[in-house]
Amino acid sequence: MFKFGLVGCGRISKNHFKAFSDNSNRCKLTAVCDVVQERVEKAAKENGATPYLDIDEMLKKEELDAVVVSTPSGMHPAHGIKVAKSGRHVISEKPMGITLEAVDNLIHTCDEAKVHLFVVKQNRLNPTMQALKKAVDKGRFGRIFFAQSNIFWSRPQEYYDSARWRGTWEFDGGAFLNQASHYVDSLYWLIGDVENVSAITATLARKIETEDTGAAILRFRNGAIGTINVTMLAYPKNFEGSITLLGEKGTVRISGIAINSIEKWEFSDYDDDDKEIMANNYNPPNVYGFGHSAYLHNVLDVLERKAEPETDGRSGRKSLELIHAIYRSSREGKQISLPLKI
Repeated sequence: MFKFGLVGCGRISKNHFKAFSDNSNRCKLTAVCDVVQERVEKAAKENGATPYLDIDEMLKKEELDAVVVSTPSGMHPAHGIKVAKSGRHVISEKPMGITLEAVDNLIHTCDEAKVHLFVVKQNRLNPTMQALKKAVDKGRFGRIFFAQSNIFWSRPQEYYDSARWRGTWEFDGGAFLNQASHYVDSLYWLIGDVENVSAITATLARKIETEDTGAAILRFRNGAIGTINVTMLAYPKNFEGSITLLGEKGTVRISGIAINSIEKWEFSDYDDDDKEIMANNYNPPNVYGFGHSAYLHNVLDVLERKAEPETDGRSGRKSLELIHAIYRSSREGKQISLPLKI
């Protein structure tokens, strides 16, 4: 029975609480931490955990195997480093951090402490995405020519105003780094490394430091071309979160508000997987989906030495580097090659 702590009891923490409940036969959430007393006490009461207002106190007093870091994105590296130096495994929410330098410090600290660094990329574990990844790995598309991802969501001004860190470069990042980061990761996960990127971003309507809208064109190293189109200005609510792959032997489009519905699934050659493909469709309660429980299941398997991590620190860094390339391309008005020179 592994003992976990969690720091950061905000918006995304509910998904982690559900994951701990779903895996209660193998682990227990024993401590929660947040700087807002009312919020942490509520989370502690609802989950049978001990509340803390200070992460150092929690790490000192509690016997923990691992800690989930779900604080604002810009604080993930600093909190993760504290956890790693205390000898506990680190589970970081996306993105791992805002800057590559801070993320590299976190990776190296975990290496030195000989602890695992897990990065939550729950979309990889959605049933629709698992089916698509299986088709890619089987070579059913043949050569993949084109990949597209649309993230047309709604984040009203009240969302950004609800916390001072939202929409800031120091703690949050913009639509690409925050809301679309899972989709950037998904394209890298499905297609492979990116050779170069051209992008444009803009702040069209929200009163924030970062972008609320943008588009990027990717050239993958295998020759495929991809596009990512992102906006937080969809009216009146979240409209689409989709991925489309076009290959010489297959076409697939997974849509819905959060890649939860297989809209198109067609290949030149039949496979027994096709019989059950529509059973993978589901209706998520929100854009986060149900992947956190499956992700925690993988973490537990790794801690029991039964599996390899679905996403470790170095894999998680890949999508962050790509997002930095997108931002650099928009800022400098030119094509940016990867890997980046920091």
